[in-house]
Amino acid sequence: MTEQPIVLEAKGITKNFPGVLANDQVDFDLRKGEIHALLGENGAGKTTLMNILYGLYKPDSGEIKVNGQPVVIHSPKDSIEAGIGMVHQHFMLVPVFTVAENIMLGDETTRYGVLDQKAVVRRVKELSKQYSLEIDPNAIVGQLPVGVQQRVEIIKALYRNAQILILDEPTAVLTPQEADDLFVIMRELTRRGVSIIFITHKLKEVLAIADRITVMRAGRVVGTVDPKDTNEQKLAAMMVGREVILKVEKKPAQPGKQVLEVEGLSVHDWRGLETVRGVTFQVRAGEILGIAGVQGNGQTELVETLTGLRPSAGGKIRFSGQDMTGKSPRLLTETGMAHIPEDRQRHGLVLSYPVADNLVLNTYYKQPFGVRGIMQPAAIDANARKLIQDFDIRTPSPYVNVGKLSGGNQQKVIVARELSHEINLLIANQPTRGLDVGSIEYIHQEIVAMRDRGLGVLLVSAELDEIMALSDRIAVMYRGQIVVTVDANKVTREQLGLWMAGAHPEE
Repeated sequence: MTEQPIVLEAKGITKNFPGVLANDQVDFDLRKGEIHALLGENGAGKTTLMNILYGLYKPDSGEIKVNGQPVVIHSPKDSIEAGIGMVHQHFMLVPVFTVAENIMLGDETTRYGVLDQKAVVRRVKELSKQYSLEIDPNAIVGQLPVGVQQRVEIIKALYRNAQILILDEPTAVLTPQEADDLFVIMRELTRRGVSIIFITHKLKEVLAIADRITVMRAGRVVGTVDPKDTNEQKLAAMMVGREVILKVEKKPAQPGKQVLEVEGLSVHDWRGLETVRGVTFQVRAGEILGIAGVQGNGQTELVETLTGLRPSAGGKIRFSGQDMTGKSPRLLTETGMAHIPEDRQRHGLVLSYPVADNLVLNTYYKQPFGVRGIMQPAAIDANARKLIQDFDIRTPSPYVNVGKLSGGNQQKVIVARELSHEINLLIANQPTRGLDVGSIEYIHQEIVAMRDRGLGVLLVSAELDEIMALSDRIAVMYRGQIVVTVDANKVTREQLGLWMAGAHPEE
């Protein structure tokens, strides 16, 4: 079988930012109708390269060719005209607009000087049918599930005649079922001649879907491989530059007394709808209780209530033997609770603050960081330097704004802060979402170390492999209720998947 022609080629791409060589003489090519995966740790240079191809950054040197012809890309408009579309990890959609309105935004169709929405609706329906994307052009985007919103982004690119599609971490916000649906769509797109660049951290996914895999490390390409000739272990070593322990090593749990007791807990969301319905469970010292479930089944509201960020509508929360129902986050922290939040940027960090200040966000008022209401810079500096070293936070200085760090290093700042004071319960919500394999290995080791030190750990994750690897017991959450709780070593992935989808445990 002959190789398909190259539709996109980047040669010698170099891009410098102050103090960082993001891309160093990068070569990359894409063939017609293939899925070419781009792997690498956070900060490896993947997104920088794609932002150059999409016109968001200008390279310092190098050449880009589309269908064999050199192109100069100064803006996304140039990229779109060259047939390149990009679906960003954080969707660029207006929630209050319809699907059709979002798709035509910036490329409006008019008739006699008036917006011709009927023509757009017809075209969206044609594209939906052609690529098996199944979407209602008149639906309000903000009311659609995340997986369907992603389809809107894909149609938006196809509407602009994209034949090269860049998908940046497309499964980071998807459930396992939505990810499977996306892979079916990706295969249909390539069958019809679209070429896809697939940026991800997830090794199993690239081995399942990619035709070729290129790995980047520290701004350079370290190799391009065929999925048939490699495995997860080899890819992880290429990404990180060392052997990575993919399997979580842990001894049997030694559970002790209960540190968290939740009884009949009910919680309402911002619309006043009950999203947590009479939930009861316990977490013991020296064990990890994993809560498995498809995202959107009440896990977010449950964790927000346990950590004092949302009021309960009923039920009791006992922590360290005390009734903590409705207590403030500060009181819960002072009683020994640590929290790794689901959204690190919105709820875990102040992005415009330096690393040093983020490391004392919940202790800045206590000695030695605060004395009689005055912050002590020397103590804050010493604390930051110690934690940066202890938790291997990759930052040029304690005084770099935390928003400038990679996602993995931002997560390490949160972990360092939360685990560096006296605690007896860790609540970790999606602790490795969007992280690379090296950072995941580190976070997993820290969570197991906390358990082995005698802490109780409540782990909430949409990653079924993570739940099964770390948990001692697993509770499955579906439509706001815990439908079953089982020992982790007495259940299969298939059983958990069925319960997560609504099957009754007795079936």
